[in-house]
Amino acid sequence: MVTLRRGQWVYSQGDEGTGLCAVIEGAVRLEVALGAERDVLIGLAPAPAILGQTRRSGGGPRLLTVRANTASRVLMITDDALDRAAARDPGLWRAINELVYAQLEQMTRLAAHLLIQTPGGRVAMRLLQFAEGHDVPVSQADLAEMTGLSRKTVNGHLAALERRGVIARGYRAITLLDRQALERIAAR
Repeated sequence: MVTLRRGQWVYSQGDEGTGLCAVIEGAVRLEVALGAERDVLIGLAPAPAILGQTRRSGGGPRLLTVRANTASRVLMITDDALDRAAARDPGLWRAINELVYAQLEQMTRLAAHLLIQTPGGRVAMRLLQFAEGHDVPVSQADLAEMTGLSRKTVNGHLAALERRGVIARGYRAITLLDRQALERIAAR
């Protein structure tokens, strides 16, 4: 178990050492490097979550950079530890393959949604995606990056949602007041 401060790195895109990362407390940022000068936030993984990949099931180097979004605790499960566990329970590899497939399906659907939705729909979809009950612990800057919009544009969409009584904004958090209305906006 590793305790992380906000911003502390878990692993980097391209790292050779693979395995799984279980987010026990807090949340981690999922980032992809586009060239040498630009990292793009593609998502957040709040606890409980398991992510990563293993060379054992046909993977390669790390696909993402993962670092703590908030103070977090993660459990790192190396490929060697997975091999030892699979020796006792051969069904483990099937479960890991199902996990990887679910992650691939989620990213594929996310890409499709981001391509077809209006800017307001992208904001609504991401709010729903990261909602923990009624709270969405996402900053406007992160929301902007994850929707491909400017912070000013996201702020305008959030203000419109707030005027309609769909959300309430606070410091580094947003509260959902009308989930059904937000779902209708995200579905457009």
